[in-house]
Amino acid sequence: MNVLLTGFEPFNNELMNSSWETVRLLDGLTAEGALIHSLRLPTVRGICMNKLLEGMAAYDPEVIICAGEAGGRNCLSLERAAINCDDYFSPDNGGNQPIDEPVMPGAPAAYFSTLPIRKIHEALTTLGIPAEISNTAGTFVCNHLFYSLMDFLAHSRKKRLGGFIHVPYLPSQAARLTGMPSMSPETLSTGLMMAITVTVRELKKAE
Repeated sequence: MNVLLTGFEPFNNELMNSSWETVRLLDGLTAEGALIHSLRLPTVRGICMNKLLEGMAAYDPEVIICAGEAGGRNCLSLERAAINCDDYFSPDNGGNQPIDEPVMPGAPAAYFSTLPIRKIHEALTTLGIPAEISNTAGTFVCNHLFYSLMDFLAHSRKKRLGGFIHVPYLPSQAARLTGMPSMSPETLSTGLMMAITVTVRELKKAE
């Protein structure tokens, strides 16, 4: 079994992105016998999903978990739903800044994550890792990717589980930004590994 775990490149003049700095630590590891493949995505509307599809074609994963940076949040945010709306507070790395545009014209208003987010939340809490079930992934590139992924999975013939997790800044980022919460890469990577472990375990139960 294969797991595809993605993070984003830096954006908005940042030198790093906490999602990729965390995700890359898990590349090549295994969880419940499943091999983890880490993939860095461009923070660009449309192109991020194209890159994700390339990764899916290469690894044929049963589980896809996309991670993104959410500066200002103080825990791992397990996203419940993606909405069909692109409304960017600033340009993405490709210079795109859509306002009130659909991610996919004519597609459903929203999709729900198929990750076992409640069980992941319980497992993280038991480990002492701050976590929440979030009802908004925003309307920037993170939500764009999340929605695009779930639309793809909704029309896929293969049984796959997928979803999105937002992570806080790293301490080195927060040190430059007064009052911003952060979490160590070790804690973040442990949290993502637990999310993968719980998801793979639940997928195997359903087989």
